[in-house]
Amino acid sequence: MEGLNGVHHLAISTANMREQLEFFTDVLGAELKALYWMHGVPDTVHGFVKLNDTCYVAFVQGPANAGIESTIGVSHAGSPAGPSAPGTMQHVAFNVADLDELLAIRDRIRDRGINVFGPLDHGMCHSIYFAGPENLSLEVATSEAAIDERQWIDPEVVALCGIDEATLERFKRPAQYAGHGGAVVNPPIDWSKPQLAMPKENLERLMSMPDAEVTARLSEPDPPVPAPADA
Repeated sequence: MEGLNGVHHLAISTANMREQLEFFTDVLGAELKALYWMHGVPDTVHGFVKLNDTCYVAFVQGPANAGIESTIGVSHAGSPAGPSAPGTMQHVAFNVADLDELLAIRDRIRDRGINVFGPLDHGMCHSIYFAGPENLSLEVATSEAAIDERQWIDPEVVALCGIDEATLERFKRPAQYAGHGGAVVNPPIDWSKPQLAMPKENLERLMSMPDAEVTARLSEPDPPVPAPADA
């Protein structure tokens, strides 16, 4: 099993889809690739902008979003080093190929009237920092080489996090797993483990449903617009 090999899409809640798409397409140059009713969610729209052919930033706009207050230090960090509630997105760092590209995207951001600082040399990468709509804290970074864990795992911080040597080795080299061809069934629900936030009865019904039934009943593979004639 190859395992995780990247981020397919990062989904960000928004109360203003148009504003986010304007920023990400004009300021950052990411192409709009999808904008449609979110599958299985009433009155909610989903938008995707492209980073590359297998990596996207997505936005979700539902009717309740506008009524939820954004609070710096709670729902949003507000800066690359600011606090926010556990489980929230502290900041997002996008990648570019090299330092020349980093300076070019900095020029583009500034040409659109957005303040940005950096690059800072972090050793493992060079980064620039700026804000996006709705209090997003954003970064663009580039690395000359892969991160070397022998230099970037600090023993003092390892101890501070309560990680012993055996656990550290397990974190650095997770156990290999071959898989069983998709034959493993859902275990009984263990409420001490992370669960999706939905009504208890809905979660129990969904997680006990056979996989083939989930796929057959909940999938919506057809795009909202017919394929063009030259496709």
